Amino acid sequence: MSVEELEQEPFNAHEFVERLAWRTMGTKGRSNHDDFDPMLLHGAFEKMIQDLKEKNAQMEKKVEKLEDACKEEEKRHWQRVADLQKRNKASYSHFQELDERINLVATKVVHLGDQLEGVNTPRARAVDAQRLMNFFNEFLNYDEPKSSVFTDPFQLQLAAEIIQKLYQIALELPAGEKFDNARKKIWVKSCSVSKTILEFKTTSAVSSLGSYELARFSKGYGECIDAFIEESQKGAFQKLDPFDDVVALCTRTSDLISTVFSSPDTVMAKFVQTIYNTKLQTHIASKLESKDDPEEYLITLFQLYTRTVKLSEDLSVFKMGNDSLFLTKLTKSIFQKHLEAYINFETKYLKERCSAHLQRYYDGKEHTKKQIQSGGLTELRRDLQAKIGTMTKTNINIGPAIENFGGETFLSQEVTISLLQEAKNAFKRCQVLSSSSDMSSNAVQIFEVLVQYLIIEHIDYAVELGLQAIPLPDPKSQPEVYFFDVVGQANTLFHLFEKQFMDSLVPLVISSPRHSQCLQRKRELREQVENKIDTGLDRSNAAIAGWVRNILAAEQKKSDFKPEDDDAMQMVSPACLKVVNFMRTISGSIHSSLDGKNVDAVFTDLGIRLHRVIFDHLQGFVYNSLGAMLVICDVNEYRKCVKDFKIPLVTELFEKLHALCNLLVVVPENLKQVCSGEQLAGVDKTVLLSCIQLRTDFKSAKLANILK
Repeated sequence: MSVEELEQEPFNAHEFVERLAWRTMGTKGRSNHDDFDPMLLHGAFEKMIQDLKEKNAQMEKKVEKLEDACKEEEKRHWQRVADLQKRNKASYSHFQELDERINLVATKVVHLGDQLEGVNTPRARAVDAQRLMNFFNEFLNYDEPKSSVFTDPFQLQLAAEIIQKLYQIALELPAGEKFDNARKKIWVKSCSVSKTILEFKTTSAVSSLGSYELARFSKGYGECIDAFIEESQKGAFQKLDPFDDVVALCTRTSDLISTVFSSPDTVMAKFVQTIYNTKLQTHIASKLESKDDPEEYLITLFQLYTRTVKLSEDLSVFKMGNDSLFLTKLTKSIFQKHLEAYINFETKYLKERCSAHLQRYYDGKEHTKKQIQSGGLTELRRDLQAKIGTMTKTNINIGPAIENFGGETFLSQEVTISLLQEAKNAFKRCQVLSSSSDMSSNAVQIFEVLVQYLIIEHIDYAVELGLQAIPLPDPKSQPEVYFFDVVGQANTLFHLFEKQFMDSLVPLVISSPRHSQCLQRKRELREQVENKIDTGLDRSNAAIAGWVRNILAAEQKKSDFKPEDDDAMQMVSPACLKVVNFMRTISGSIHSSLDGKNVDAVFTDLGIRLHRVIFDHLQGFVYNSLGAMLVICDVNEYRKCVKDFKIPLVTELFEKLHALCNLLVVVPENLKQVCSGEQLAGVDKTVLLSCIQLRTDFKSAKLANILK
């Protein structure tokens, strides 16, 4: 075996040793223990160890060489770095010198420019003044100016500038016939130029662009802006949807406005305002007026408003004055008529949709909604019916018959999700379409519609039906308790409602006083449902405990706990088995339907009731020694059953009941010691004595004074 195997990847030391041993032993040594030669294996290992030592020495020498080479390369590298740093310092020094020279030259150039400007500005003003004097002289000495500036239509902009300046000069000249005639001629020419400017609509757009700025020298500036806006929008909307043309039109026109007008922000704002108040408003009105269906109307309104808001965001890149809310106000103004009536459409549509979802669900179940009677009268009728049934041992109905609808809960997660989705869409529209002052009140109206149809007409209605379907406290047949399913589903649906409350409603009302009102409303709804659920759980546990009582009363025989011999004994009585099987069914139903604190609360109450029923039942028997063993077996089964409840209090109650039953088998001499033991600590003496009195030897063994 070669040490070259050490260089293979991946290397495993255990496998290397195994292969060495395997090859050294050979086939015979591996198959026949008698042929095994340990010295051969020892020699192979020693030789391989020596080879490995030599290999290690070679590798160490190789590592030393590589380390030396690395150190040399590191020295050369740092030498190169040092050279580069020196060169960098030299370059930086040259750069500083060059920068100083550039700054010196720049200073001289700026000084020279200032000198040239100081000479050129007065000269330019003198030239401009001389030119104006020449033009004024023409108006002073001639009926019509002779300069080509006033006759060439392509120099209209220059003519307008000159005329404005001449008119300002003429106003400052003294009154007199000579200057009055010149002023009159200048005024006439000014009117002529203004008229020519305002006639740009009749000319080609391209050839007239240069004339727009001339409007700032005329008294028709506003008319010029209106004419420009009208001309720019003429034929600009080629598509059926004007929204598609607005941004491109504004982009093209913005450059022209910036070039032509002296106040481009004001002109651009008026240009956009005209688009909103004419094209967009007309388009929106026509779209909405054609929608008779409330759903189509709301969807169209939401889409148009959203598109307008998006358009306003796109147009916000253009300068339109200092009002940051200008586009927002425009959007509100063109939708004002529709937004004022929005919430009426929204609530009406939401009611129709929610009602349709519920009606479709109940129709699918072939169920006609009932008028639920709740409150004190119903409670009194149930109590009276239960007492009459207990007294007469028969079920006598003095009210509507109990109907469990075959276990149907009439709660649907699909319906709930549909209602919540409708409300979610409504909240979304409310956030977009409502003004900041109306948003919270509109959101509350939507919330109340959701409460009416989801909480009151669906969840609360199902809980009420479930309450009426609960058997009476003393049932004559095994009760079918479906109310646990109702509770589980109702809690799930209410949690979905609460989640949407936080996700959709709270953001719309959190900054208003209605936030606390909505929280209070939700708490009231929760308490209303929880109170009914608590009532139903109490009734359900009462029915379960009542059926256990009936099982024990009907199935348990007086002779069960007084057998005459061992042959007649059964380790667990049939009545106990029936109770345990029934309770395990109920326990499974509770575990599958409820969760959280509801499970603990129900099992605590049910366990206490079950303990009371069993304790009272066992108090009605007298036990001999064999019967005492039997009742301990029964109680042990009950104890195992309630362990599934996982309620410490209930477990402790049945542990003490088991300990009390042990008093029935303890020899009289040890009774006092057992009663004072740890298991029965805290149990009242009257309870202990009541259990001891159930022994058949109570009188014969004179146990009455055992606890004194």
